[in-house]
Amino acid sequence: MIHFQNARLIDPEAQTDSIGSLTVQDGQIASRDGETPKDATVIDCKGKALAPGIVDWGVKIGEPGERHKESFRSAGMAAAAGGVTTIIARPDTLPPIDTPEALEFVTRRASDAPINIHHMAALTKGREGREMVEIGFLTDLGAVAFTDGVRVVTDTKVLGRCMSYARGIGALIVGHPQDAALSKGAAATKGKFASLYGIPDVSPTAEVMGLNRDLALVEMTGCRWHADQITTAAALPALRRARKAGLDVTAGTSIHHLTLNEFDVGDYRTFFRFTPPLRSEDDRMAMVQAVADGEIDVIASFHTPQDEESKRLPFEVAAPGAVGLQTLLPAAMRLHHGGGLSLPQLWRAMSLNPAQRLGLPVGRLATGAPADLVLFDPDAPFVMDRFSLLSKSKNTPFDGARMQGKVLGSWVAGERVFG
Repeated sequence: MIHFQNARLIDPEAQTDSIGSLTVQDGQIASRDGETPKDATVIDCKGKALAPGIVDWGVKIGEPGERHKESFRSAGMAAAAGGVTTIIARPDTLPPIDTPEALEFVTRRASDAPINIHHMAALTKGREGREMVEIGFLTDLGAVAFTDGVRVVTDTKVLGRCMSYARGIGALIVGHPQDAALSKGAAATKGKFASLYGIPDVSPTAEVMGLNRDLALVEMTGCRWHADQITTAAALPALRRARKAGLDVTAGTSIHHLTLNEFDVGDYRTFFRFTPPLRSEDDRMAMVQAVADGEIDVIASFHTPQDEESKRLPFEVAAPGAVGLQTLLPAAMRLHHGGGLSLPQLWRAMSLNPAQRLGLPVGRLATGAPADLVLFDPDAPFVMDRFSLLSKSKNTPFDGARMQGKVLGSWVAGERVFG
C-alpha cells in the first residue's frame, strides 16, 4: 500500500488540478483524499504534480529487425524515465507485424519492458497495400488497432474491404492522411522557406486530400477510424464535418508538430526531418488550439529511433523521425508554460483519450483504476543532452534545448519503475 500526500493531482477526467492525496493498494487506486492508512508507505509529493501515466500511441520499437536502433528493454526504460507507463507499439518493423506468429513474438519480447506494451498490427500483408491481414485472428491475439503506418494504402478498393471487415468485428483502423503521390519524396512543407533552402516540398493540401478520401470510405463502411497525425489547420473542417455526420472518428497529432515549426529546420539539421514535415507557425498554433478545443483527441511522441548512419545524410534523404519517449513530457510543458494548454488538458490528450479509444482501463485517477502514475515537477529547468537519453538511438530535435519538466517517479500497477 502506498499513500501519496501533498500531491498536485492532475485529473484528466474531471479536468481538475488540485492539491490532495492518493492511496494505492494491490495495484489499483484505492481512494483519494482519505486518511493515511497505518500500514502504508507514505510518499510526500511536496506539491509536485501526480498524474496518470502517459499512454504513448504510435511508438516504433526495433524488434524484430532493427534491434540496434531500439529494443523492448531500452524503449521500456526510456518510457519509464519519461512518465510513459503504456506504449502502443507500431507494426512497421522488419518484417512487419502482419501475422499471428509475428504478433505472438513481439508480445513475448515485450515482457522485457518494465511498462505496459500493447501492439498494433499491420492492415495489409507486408504493408504493401494489396491484401488484407487476418484481422480477426490478430484481434483475438490482442492487436489493439490496425495500420500500415506512413505507407498509405493507395488502392481504395482494398482499403474499403479492410474497413468493411473491421466494421464487422469492431476493430479500429489507424490511417495516415496523405496523398501518397503528392507527398512522395517530400521533406518540407511547401512555401518560401523550402524554396529558398532547396528542399523537396509538399503542400499541406496533400494531407487534406488524403483525409477527405479516408473519411469518405469511413462514411461508406461505418468503421471505427483514427487519424494518426493531423498537422494542418486546413484539415480540421473535414474532421468537424465527419463528427457532425456521426462518424466514429478521432484524430491525433505529434508533440513535434505542436512545439516546432518549419523554420526549425534552419541549418539542415536532420533531427528536424519528420513525416509529415514540420508545418508553418500558423498551423502549429491551430493544432494547439484544436487540442484545447477537443478537436484533436490525442498527443503522442511518434517515437522513431534512427541510428547515426540514417541521419548523417543530406536532409531530403535522411531517415525521418525522432525519439520521443523521454522528451514528450518536457516538450508538453512548453505548451503548458506558454499558456496554450492546462495540465488537465494535456493529460486528457496524452493519457485519458488514447486509453479510452483503445479500450484500456488506464489514464485515470478514479478509484479502482490501475495505479499507473507519474510524479513530476513541471517547473524544473534543465538542458537536454541527447546522450543522457535511455533509448539506444539519440535522434532528438531537442538536443541542447532549454526545457522544463522532470519526471520524479513512475509507477506501473503500483510498482515503482523509475525514480
